[in-house]
Amino acid sequence: MEDVFKKFYRSFYNRTNGFIPTKPLNQHMYPGDFFQIKNGELIVLGNIFRKNIINADDVVFENGIKLNPSNWNFSEGVTKPYSGRDTGHNPIEGDFEFSKQVLAFDGFGSFFFKSSASESVKFANWSDFKDELIIKMTQVLYSFRELYIVTESATAKHWTLAIAGSDKAELEIATESENFGLVDIFGDASAKTIQAREIEFYHREEKKRPSFFKAKKLVVQQEKLEVFISQLLSDRSKIPSWANNFYQYDFYHDELSYSTPITTNAQASVLDMLQANQLNPNTALEYFSWANTNLDDVERLFGKYGN
Repeated sequence: MEDVFKKFYRSFYNRTNGFIPTKPLNQHMYPGDFFQIKNGELIVLGNIFRKNIINADDVVFENGIKLNPSNWNFSEGVTKPYSGRDTGHNPIEGDFEFSKQVLAFDGFGSFFFKSSASESVKFANWSDFKDELIIKMTQVLYSFRELYIVTESATAKHWTLAIAGSDKAELEIATESENFGLVDIFGDASAKTIQAREIEFYHREEKKRPSFFKAKKLVVQQEKLEVFISQLLSDRSKIPSWANNFYQYDFYHDELSYSTPITTNAQASVLDMLQANQLNPNTALEYFSWANTNLDDVERLFGKYGN
């Protein structure tokens, strides 16, 4: 049922200007953590400071960056069929009033997310040590060809998330507060859940855990990729003639079949096709660079094969 989170993760990336929730959501991601994504799993392998890869004295942190509240409170596929004041009875105190809401979710993966006082910590001088990281992570200390580095971590004073498991999902909540409205009751500390139906995930976090992050990913330099693709296409165009002369069998040759488009998977192929010692500490910066994570990386968190 992990795919139930997919809509939330995609929307979160878009709404928060590139932040990604940790996966699972109880995992902590700190600036300097390096990780890979394998078969939909986010695997943290270490931290560049804890493992003394980068001298912490050379890094400047920007702490407590206030994040726009409007970007950190949103929902998708949620309506409010009922919101109002009801009356209850307590044997000791007698009648009392309370605010009640019913939230209806329109389908699998529909969600409601609310947070308060979100802020972040990030590298303020990433450009000062990014090249050193490439050389050390790909050549000197490790031999990574695929890698992500967390450059910014975000927290919230508290946050609440509800995700529906079907189009019949409903959440009924109440509070004794007189102020009521969709954004007021959901996620409020005083709110109580009266009934939850077909809700796949429902959690309120009250600690400032680093549950959201931005990252850079290791990529092949665009110039090297373009040269490789050009050479590969040129080589493919020569296959029919070579096969006709080499094999003592009358194969059918369709020259169009050798001009199929080359996808971004060519990034890995560039490195695989390098000759021995062609990639070394002196040439690493010619082949590698850093790029921002994007929705393709979010998709990889939900892919089970081939990554």
